[in-house]
Amino acid sequence: MVLDTRPVTDSPSDCAAWFRAVLTGFAQPPLLTEEQLDAHRRLMDLSRTVGVFEGDRCVATYRSFDQQVTTVGGAALASNAVTGVTVLPTHRRRGLLSGLITADLAAAKERGDVVSTLIAAEYPIYGRFGFGPVTSHTSWEVTGTRAGVDPRWSGPECGGSISFADGAEVRKLGPGLHDRFRAGQPGAVNRRPLWWQRHTGEVDFGPDAWKEPFHVVYRDTDGEPQGLVTYRSDATWTGSMPDQRATVDRLIATTPAAERALWHFLLSVDWVTVIAASGRGPDDLLPHLLPDPRAARAREHADFLWMRPLDIPRMLEARAYPAAGELVLDVTDPLGLTAGRYLLEVSPQGASCTATTRGPDLSMDTGALSSLQFGDHTPARLAALGRISEERPGAVRRAGLLLHTGRRPWCPDGF
Repeated sequence: MVLDTRPVTDSPSDCAAWFRAVLTGFAQPPLLTEEQLDAHRRLMDLSRTVGVFEGDRCVATYRSFDQQVTTVGGAALASNAVTGVTVLPTHRRRGLLSGLITADLAAAKERGDVVSTLIAAEYPIYGRFGFGPVTSHTSWEVTGTRAGVDPRWSGPECGGSISFADGAEVRKLGPGLHDRFRAGQPGAVNRRPLWWQRHTGEVDFGPDAWKEPFHVVYRDTDGEPQGLVTYRSDATWTGSMPDQRATVDRLIATTPAAERALWHFLLSVDWVTVIAASGRGPDDLLPHLLPDPRAARAREHADFLWMRPLDIPRMLEARAYPAAGELVLDVTDPLGLTAGRYLLEVSPQGASCTATTRGPDLSMDTGALSSLQFGDHTPARLAALGRISEERPGAVRRAGLLLHTGRRPWCPDGF
């Protein structure tokens, strides 16, 4: 049967086929209620949602949407965010993904997006399309009884206050708090209103049943929200004693005081003996804000956000640089969208990136260049790994000085 690649319409049958394919591709039960499907149809932008159809059956899926991702210095890059990418096991190795992603990236470049971003479910897939990992995260497990936080803790030592909030209050104060957080966090992405609706239970997208979590807000001495944590707790008892596990869904903070206060609050909750937190940033104050840092154990460390450039001059000119200097970068691109040689001239006052015919200082592909953009990898490390080549002696060291960042990137949100 002929395969037809086309945008998904808002008809119930089209949407049902597309979402069934997405859930099947991610090894989840392909079942959504009529109410959940209706919510998807009403609230999702289907204009860049594409499926490969074999008759009425969808066998491959792909979606992109507009996104803002923070670069070093606080500027927001216009991104083509890619999500919902699946090919059914029955239709692999036919070039379906290649066709979908190359068409979408070409359209994104034509549209004027600076980069494209995605969360890679599997590491080997996206490098061949010019993407590279740009952020990493760590999963922690903290034994509260060993952490050393005073069990009589009754509030932030630095002042301010801790209070519970319901979903409606989080939808009201959360967006502004998050915008202030992401302005200072390279790698963070914006959250649309639908994000807040989904993560506070106002909208049910499924397939898992919604369970109300706990939301806790830290406010400074002026009453301004500076931190927010969302967590869940089980009801475990061991030997007639409470032995509960608190799972942190999300924790963001705009100040070290807010971050410290929220972690200390979690460690003071009665009956909780273990705290689990996944997807935490590499610059988290945890575990060293604990009197006994060994009470926190790293259970996983992995790459998370991936990115590729669509406009190299605009990408490099948008970030901040700590010193003055110049580099000539020779960049290869497996899709041919951004290949070229670029003269990057930078200072703390700004940057200029233009095409040049000068001999290169460094050579790399777009994936390696992406890894340098936010600073999670240093030029010296990538050179040691063979991902960049030093064409002029001293260029790697010079690049390290020019691209140095004071804070490692982190993306708290999947998409």
